[in-house]
Amino acid sequence: MEAVSHTSQWTAAARALETERDDALFRDDLARPLASETGFDLLKKYGGGGLADFVSIRTKYLDDAIATHVRDGRIRQVVLIAAGMDARAFRLTWPTDAVVYEVDHSALFEVKEGRLADLDAKPSVDRRVVGADLTKPWLPSLYEAGFDPEKPTLWVAEALLFFLTDDQVRGLLDLLAEGSAPGSVLALDVLSESLLKNIGTQLFLNALKADGIPWLFGTDDPEGYFALSGWQVNRLNEPGEEGIGKGRWPYEVFPRDVPGIARNWLLHAEYQG
Repeated sequence: MEAVSHTSQWTAAARALETERDDALFRDDLARPLASETGFDLLKKYGGGGLADFVSIRTKYLDDAIATHVRDGRIRQVVLIAAGMDARAFRLTWPTDAVVYEVDHSALFEVKEGRLADLDAKPSVDRRVVGADLTKPWLPSLYEAGFDPEKPTLWVAEALLFFLTDDQVRGLLDLLAEGSAPGSVLALDVLSESLLKNIGTQLFLNALKADGIPWLFGTDDPEGYFALSGWQVNRLNEPGEEGIGKGRWPYEVFPRDVPGIARNWLLHAEYQG
């Protein structure tokens, strides 16, 4: 797999550990086999500083976004961008007419589909796998899989933006706008720029860089940044807030007007056309 794709296995490992807690925020019974030993080794290597807790909180946040906009809402088309070892198409409850597209590198899917086949795992929704290079225009591959740009879409980009450059993030947001009908929603996580500069994060960030998976992008103004591509942020949260992992996040949540704070943003944004 691409080097960056290995991180999807540490995400799965964190989900597996969460699933095994008595107070689990969610259940993902496929996470442990999808993580493989590689995922647990990576999580052990990088998993300090609340990383596993953040993965759990982020997973629950995005699960809830799917419940809000799809299960209890009117969107029936979901695209998981850089899907990695995500198992939402298997573990969540979906409307019978929903379609879930998983987009990621073809090499990752070669591994993932083999593991799922070994487990005899069956999706609970119409699941369509789309192999694509996310650094290049990939909407045509999505269209070939049956995606309808005239229907509103929930785009979920989990653990993706920090691996991209500013130009690549801007290109992605513009690309999603191009493929979005009115009423489409984007749900994702994004770092603050201050996190990338914070002295307390440098040991972790330098370790990622040394292993060829550097974190590159962050913004201290997500509302302004996303608006430039036609996306209006209508929900912005941080882990540790009430209902967003409060009691599970090991750090204080500072008011928005305190500058220079390392933040992990979680957000919903609606396409404005």
